Amino acid sequence: MSSTDKFSRGADQEAGRAARSAERPSRRSVLAAAVAAAVAGSAGPAATAVAADTDPAVAADAESAPARPVEHHSWLTYADWSTGTAGGTRAVAAARPGLVIGAPLGTVDYSDPHTGATAPWEYATWTSPVHRLAVPATEAIPSWNASTPAGTWLQVELTATYSDGTDTPWYVMGRWASGDQDIKRTSVDGQTDGRSTVWTDTLAIDDASTGLRLAAYRVRLTLYRRPGTTPTPTVWRLGVMGSDVPDRFTVPATAAGLARELAVPRYSQEIHKGQYPEYDNGGEAWCSPTSSQMIIEYWGGRLAPAQLKWVDPAYADPQVCHAARHTYDHQYAGCGNWPFNAAYAATFTDLQGVVTRLASLTDLETLIEAGIPAMTSQSFLKEELTGAGYGTAGHLMTVIGFTADGDVIANDPYSADDAAVRRVYRRREFENIWLRTRRHNAEGKVVSGTGGVCYLYFPVRPSARRRAALEAVGVRV
Repeated sequence: MSSTDKFSRGADQEAGRAARSAERPSRRSVLAAAVAAAVAGSAGPAATAVAADTDPAVAADAESAPARPVEHHSWLTYADWSTGTAGGTRAVAAARPGLVIGAPLGTVDYSDPHTGATAPWEYATWTSPVHRLAVPATEAIPSWNASTPAGTWLQVELTATYSDGTDTPWYVMGRWASGDQDIKRTSVDGQTDGRSTVWTDTLAIDDASTGLRLAAYRVRLTLYRRPGTTPTPTVWRLGVMGSDVPDRFTVPATAAGLARELAVPRYSQEIHKGQYPEYDNGGEAWCSPTSSQMIIEYWGGRLAPAQLKWVDPAYADPQVCHAARHTYDHQYAGCGNWPFNAAYAATFTDLQGVVTRLASLTDLETLIEAGIPAMTSQSFLKEELTGAGYGTAGHLMTVIGFTADGDVIANDPYSADDAAVRRVYRRREFENIWLRTRRHNAEGKVVSGTGGVCYLYFPVRPSARRRAALEAVGVRV
């Protein structure tokens, strides 16, 4: 196994696909590319690009660090979809309530920056009520669950009110379809107003040290279909996670509270090296979709042979190739877009997915005890995680349990083969690399950590026990 640094979120954009022997920059240190004009079209706004993250060298004391404040708010019931402002959309009261196109507002041209094609689309909109954050936030990350039949797609936008009462522009947080035949699934670079910036899938305050925060927000969905047709996207769930994670290099230690291991399938990204390089250089960068596929299959999600016909039959675990293709962000040039992975999971029958942050390994124990595995995003030097054998500026793993000593049992997709995927990592090391917001990279520079980001996939109708566990960590079901 190589000891070079791996990544999950295309963190080499700034480094120009730099050699793998050098650690990638943090995703939030990547300068937004000047491509706004290419994606402007008339389907949504695009602002001018600008500045990189400023990393204050704040040495946080683990024992005195404040609790991590976070709020995840969702719209998912018929009553939810009946609120807000509908522009040609309607709420559907079904077994799984959702939002669909009713009477389109009109037709708009969309120029796909990744194909060069321009086509007309009927569209309808839904704008949420203003949601005032219980936790004024430095970051906001949306996620959604939807169906997009052939000939349809959707766009998610977010606008926020700052703590000083002024507003951000409407930011595009994703243009998404489950397939890739109608449009190319994409984030939008170059969006900023000089005080906040969209970094792929995350709206972030540029300088949190000023005290400026996101105090409230609205979300806008635009649903598209080919003119004169009847298929419609259906959106079942829309959520936004807002958080104000304190800057800290270390986090408080938690005590072991659970010994349990879940039977989650094991898949290696490394056996896919060189396969389908058009999707972020092949399996070398597929930690996110590989982890997603593990948990999807844990919940019973399966792909039909017809869905996998496009994959070379000589390749093992073709479902991992499928997951990479169907999470790929054509602007970001990677498979690690967080909301795109959650949306992919929800394309499987009776599954839903969210992107959120958790506060501690105790939260993970709560989920594991209820039978819910989780995908965690972390970055670390090789010497910071005993037994990993590599360092990374961003990597997804699947947490499947805890040992009797409280150590973390993880399915780590950066493994030589499927059999080697199950790992045991020291509790204290794992919780720190996952929950911290600041760290030193291989060059000694202070860069960002993920602050407890995770994906949670779970049934549409969870048991009472699982519902209680999800609600205990702030996820409404």
